[in-house]
Amino acid sequence: MQPVAFISGASSGIGMETARLLAQNGYTVYGAARRVDRMDALKPYGVKTIGMDVVDDRSMSKAIDEILANEGRIDILINNAGFGFYGAIENVSMSDARYQMEVNVFGTARLTQLVLPGMRERRFGKIVNISSIAGKMATPFGGWYHASKFAIEGLSDSLRNEVKPFGIDVILIEPGGIATEWSSIAFDNLNKSCEHSAYKEAAIKFSTAFQKTTHKHSDPAVIARLILRAIEAKHPKARYAAGYMAKSTLWMRRWLSDKVIDFLFLKLLK
Repeated sequence: MQPVAFISGASSGIGMETARLLAQNGYTVYGAARRVDRMDALKPYGVKTIGMDVVDDRSMSKAIDEILANEGRIDILINNAGFGFYGAIENVSMSDARYQMEVNVFGTARLTQLVLPGMRERRFGKIVNISSIAGKMATPFGGWYHASKFAIEGLSDSLRNEVKPFGIDVILIEPGGIATEWSSIAFDNLNKSCEHSAYKEAAIKFSTAFQKTTHKHSDPAVIARLILRAIEAKHPKARYAAGYMAKSTLWMRRWLSDKVIDFLFLKLLK
């Protein structure tokens, strides 16, 4: 019997690569995104696509119901949908901040709620939450994105111990720099939000320094392979990290003081 996997945010990047890889490795895969047409490239691999918006409860419930009607179960949930809204905390509107949290945190939480009853009943399931090294170390101008990923880390840690007695694994994936459209969206938002503010000069320096590294970012397939390894492990680890600067950033966060890290960021902005 083929395991049934459901992936949110499957229209590009990590979500698309993971859907393709799992389908190629014998999984029944459902991919969801707001724009179904952007998932057409997955159809030749047998991926079944569903239109869904993670800020719309009705569409999430409908997607889960459709899969359960077709397959009778969901074995693996991969909460991948998310984006980065960058800007100085003073400049980002509260409506934009709320939307960042709705997509990255509450969408993940709600999809998890919807699949858990079936997983508990079968006493089996794997929930994969795509976090980030940004859930461990915060940079200037990424306050709301970091808040969302720090929240995913805490949410996953709590959930892991709540559902383990029911045979359900919760796995955090912490990508580093990945070559997706994430960067362009995040820094377009940064430049727009700081254009007429006191933070404009520092924001330009930060954006310029970051974008100089984008050519070094890892292919999304790196994370797709990591997810496959994690869900196929008999006893998966709580966290897996890969991608550009992932291991080194996590090492710095663990061993360097806040004072040293702050110094490095402030030096970057001078």
